[in-house]
Amino acid sequence: MSPVRLLLFLLIAALTWATPCSLQAGTNAKGTTVLLKNREYGDALLEGIRAARSSIICSFYLFKITDSRNNQPRRIAEELVNAGKRGVNVTVILERDAGTKDPLGEENRHTAAFLSREGVNVRFDSPAVVTHAKVAVIDGRFVYLGSHNLTQSALRHNNELSVRIDSPEMAAEVTAYLERL
Repeated sequence: MSPVRLLLFLLIAALTWATPCSLQAGTNAKGTTVLLKNREYGDALLEGIRAARSSIICSFYLFKITDSRNNQPRRIAEELVNAGKRGVNVTVILERDAGTKDPLGEENRHTAAFLSREGVNVRFDSPAVVTHAKVAVIDGRFVYLGSHNLTQSALRHNNELSVRIDSPEMAAEVTAYLERL
């Protein structure tokens, strides 16, 4: 099996094994999958957010916005705000530290404050569990799933691999999972 196919299998299998759901490992949800390598992910996610018409729900382990020029995570945050202003129901779920005041928690709180001030619904997971997911579901149809955190390093410099899955069935399963966080 090629490395790309193995990664796709592992990503989908991990998602379906993590929760009891109607799609079981080995089940083929109808839809198309696009591989998003390295810098392709941020642009694809921005395009998806801009095209959203009804809903966006996402969960990211780390969402780090800065005021520096060309900060892509900040552009993503701004587009989430714009989507909310267009009437799209936007929910962002972030990892919460266990009260240790680590840099990850500080970055996520900073981003959460920005998004909340602008009207985006932001939630944190339980401090008793680490939510390491990096996933977005747009309009109950498109699933963006993979290794990309929303940091400038992940979106511009790291070797990262994610997928966009066009599947209402998979989107429903992922949304149900995220709503339980």
